[in-house]
Amino acid sequence: MMPPFQLPKSQIRRYALALVLPATLLGAVVFPPQVQTVTAQTAAGNRPLTIRSDVQEYNAKSQVVTARGNVQMLYPARQIQATATQAQYFSKERRIDFSGNVYILQQGGNSIRAEKVTYLIDEGRFVALPESNRQVESIYMVQDSELGGQSARPAPKTAPLKRSN
Repeated sequence: MMPPFQLPKSQIRRYALALVLPATLLGAVVFPPQVQTVTAQTAAGNRPLTIRSDVQEYNAKSQVVTARGNVQMLYPARQIQATATQAQYFSKERRIDFSGNVYILQQGGNSIRAEKVTYLIDEGRFVALPESNRQVESIYMVQDSELGGQSARPAPKTAPLKRSN
């Protein structure tokens, strides 16, 4: 006969499984997989540029960060937000290459949609390329001074089109 404080091994395993399984499932729900985040410091003034993605790799030799999957970039100093499938931050060249369904939004509503976009940090310039047989779409918010619903100055008249024979 077994002492009352000792349980058979099969029963111990059942109790252990009964305790570990719910704790594991609870951990998976409460603590979902973390999104990778990298924050780069830009030169003048050390302003943060944050990139979040599913996976990130850093090559110490080339000083290039590659972010893949659900990429989000936030650059508050320049009021820029971006999303893409992939992004590469070239810290030596101070450039970011975005690719795959790229959408860039600046405060004020200006935006760019393209397949590939390069952001040149020092110049504050974007270079966008479309997907094959497609076009880049840019939306610019233009300040229009209106007085009582009518423009302050009418639009200039354009010359009529000349027909060629």
